[in-house]
Amino acid sequence: MPKRQMFTKVLVANRGEIAVRVLRACRELGLETVAVFSDADRTALHPRYADEAYWLGPSPARESYLRGDRIIQIARECGAGAIHPGYGFLAERDDFAHAVEQAGLVFIGPRPSAIAAMGDKATARATVAAAGVRVVPGTEGEGGLRDEEILAIAPQVGFPLLIKATAGGGGKGMREVQAMDDLQALLQSARREAEAAFGDGSVYLEKLVTGARHIEFQIMADSHGNIIHLGERECSLQRRHQKLLEEAPSPSMEDDLRYRMGQVACTAAASVGYLNAGTIEFLVDKDHNFFFLEMNTRLQVEHPVTEMVTGIDIVKEQIRIARGRKLRYAQSDVQFNGWAIECRINAEDPYNNFMPSTGVLTHVLPPTGPGVRVDTGVFPGFEVSPYYDSLISKLICWGETRGEAILRMRRALEEYRILGVKTNIPFHQSIMDLTRFLAGHYDTRFVEERFSMEEAEEGKASYPEIAAILGTLVAHRESQQASQIVQRGERDASNWKWVSRYERMQR
Repeated sequence: MPKRQMFTKVLVANRGEIAVRVLRACRELGLETVAVFSDADRTALHPRYADEAYWLGPSPARESYLRGDRIIQIARECGAGAIHPGYGFLAERDDFAHAVEQAGLVFIGPRPSAIAAMGDKATARATVAAAGVRVVPGTEGEGGLRDEEILAIAPQVGFPLLIKATAGGGGKGMREVQAMDDLQALLQSARREAEAAFGDGSVYLEKLVTGARHIEFQIMADSHGNIIHLGERECSLQRRHQKLLEEAPSPSMEDDLRYRMGQVACTAAASVGYLNAGTIEFLVDKDHNFFFLEMNTRLQVEHPVTEMVTGIDIVKEQIRIARGRKLRYAQSDVQFNGWAIECRINAEDPYNNFMPSTGVLTHVLPPTGPGVRVDTGVFPGFEVSPYYDSLISKLICWGETRGEAILRMRRALEEYRILGVKTNIPFHQSIMDLTRFLAGHYDTRFVEERFSMEEAEEGKASYPEIAAILGTLVAHRESQQASQIVQRGERDASNWKWVSRYERMQR
């Protein structure tokens, strides 16, 4: 019988919308909460939302959110019994999970051994291949490769190929290489980005499969030997391997394929004695052949679409499992209801090659209404800094059918108002109008090879006359306000004071 882990206070070792998301789940479970924050996040939402908040360090992630020793020290000093890592930062670091357990705390996530086996992407490929699961062709074996080894192996893998970080995902530390001449420079660039994001610059190579769809399966496993999957998520709409939009279920999925991929996902998780929430990612070609891509040993950014179609709160289940309890659901209990789409609202300019946009948010008005969910950690006055990723919020819409979900997302995007920085909302609006998206005919290369903002907006009415009238009215109002400013007189005192002095002198 697995030992029950009782804790009443949880430290959330993350920031932004995911920190707020976890804090809310803890509150609903009656748990006390602790937030940590850097200099840049001193006035952010997550330290305000938690019961207690502690300063972690300067703004750069390496000096704050990647300081595992400091986070554990804070947890022990404030009496927290468990640490939830969220996603990114330390979420897939087995040495951090191990240090948490050594400190007598509960890590709300997989066992350190499972993170080491599956969190390291190169090791994961070797592990699932040994279990009989097909993997995308690429670097064989485990362990970090030196630059000269990678340069020697690359021609055998074949071009185009991908350089990928072994320690994490989310497109960080990933580079596409078209020819041998480009490999050396891109290799150094990928190592630097991986080192900054995960504290580990190790990389491996993988063949780039063209025309494929990126489909992932959410799995949950408890300490009583139960493993289930919660269905798939379609994540093919990406730019530079960074997911932009996800939906559940996939428009290309069939019942038989879902059954086979779900079985393989559970088998891959069982092969490392997996515990808690995780995601098995696949590439699916045009003939519905699927290959293991990687496993993310953490909560995913896009987990809300699965929650919307299954009705299962994944973060609460994570906490229950960490307490040593059984999963509340068997595989037969998991039913899919309707369709959900998630748009990642980022602070970036879609008209300027998605350049990051930083600054203070002067106005934020999120959409509401039936079937609309917004996960965010920002508010008017919040500063989008250059220290962390550009995610402002996740906009999730649910409908009984895919068509209803798309219509609802169109309405929500139109209602969403964010001023102060540029956002990719116009990009998502263009995607919602594309015939190929409506038909579900897209793959991982769609955005980069067959989409442009200029073409998507051709023929759309721009109403320049209305814009000119509004601009004139604003300029007129500002000039009126300026003309009403009373200029101070030459004397350094108001007329009221002069009158008062004159009256006293005449008495």
